[in-house]
Formats: sequence, C-alpha cells, structure tokens
Amino acid sequence: MFPLPPKGEPEKGKLTPEQDEVLEKVARKVVEKRMTVPALMFIESVKPLNFIGSQVMVFFEPIVQTLFDFKSYTVFREVIEDRENVEILMQKIEKHDAKAVKLEKAYKILKKKHFEGKSFWYKLKMRFIGYRVPVEEVREFARKLEEEKKQAAQSKDDNVGKTGFDKDDKSDSSGN
Repeated sequence: MFPLPPKGEPEKGKLTPEQDEVLEKVARKVVEKRMTVPALMFIESVKPLNFIGSQVMVFFEPIVQTLFDFKSYTVFREVIEDRENVEILMQKIEKHDAKAVKLEKAYKILKKKHFEGKSFWYKLKMRFIGYRVPVEEVREFARKLEEEKKQAAQSKDDNVGKTGFDKDDKSDSSGN
C-alpha cells in the first residue's frame, strides 16, 4: 500500500551525510553574510512552495551549471523538494546564528576591556587604524563565558530551597 523509497534515496525526513553537509554549508554562508533574518523570513514565507522552487532550480540548472559547483547544486535541489528538510535548514541557520551572536558578544567585551583606561588619543588612533581582537582569543573567551554561565546556573540550582526560612522551618519541626 505504501511504497518504500528507492534504495539510493534516504527515508523522508532523513538526510544523507552529503545532503547534511550541503545544508550546513548553506547555513554557514547565510550567517557569514549576516543575512539570517531575511533568509529565515524568505524561507518561512515560501515554504509552501518549496517543491515549485526546486523545479525552478531544475529549469535554471543549465545556466547555474556554468557558474557554480554542479554537484552541490543538484544535492541542494533534491533536499529542498522535501518540506521537512526546509525546516532542518532553518534550524541549522538558527544554530549557526546563535554561535555567531555569542562570538560577537565575546568580541565586544574583549574590545571594551582592551580600551579601559586608555587615553582618548589611543582610542581615536585605534578607531582609524581599526582594532581587531585575534579570533582564537575571542573563541577562548567565549568558551570561558559559557563555562562561567553554566557554573552560575549550577550554583543557583544548588541554592534553591536553602533560604533562611527553610532553616527556621526545619528547626521548628525538629524541636516539636
């Protein structure tokens, strides 16, 4: 009654490693270009037309073949045919955007720390020259911030229910 998918194709909603790699590549490029919000809005608005969009990609394939990597284009077209895969693409974009936001916050904090206590003229000079924090330093600082956040959350969880009022209640109940 329900046909099985052909042997070469994965089940609906499951991606092959090659398809997953192509979606990751697209998601990273969208976030790199800082087009997260417009891309998500566009994808969400045309999600019902994903199959038609994939067929339009078939129509433009000869033109695109001369400009881009043909294999990735074909894989992307096949992935976009399924609406569930469009949702997976949106999730990947959001995941990469969250990482980029964390790195950007860490960069701003490091930059602010660098300029603390510096003279006006130094700040002005660096504004014209362009101050850049090394990427590895930003990543390491972002990891430290995440660890501190996790430790703060754990210590907060450990202190739940350990207020002064709880001690009074325990002493009253044990004294009776």
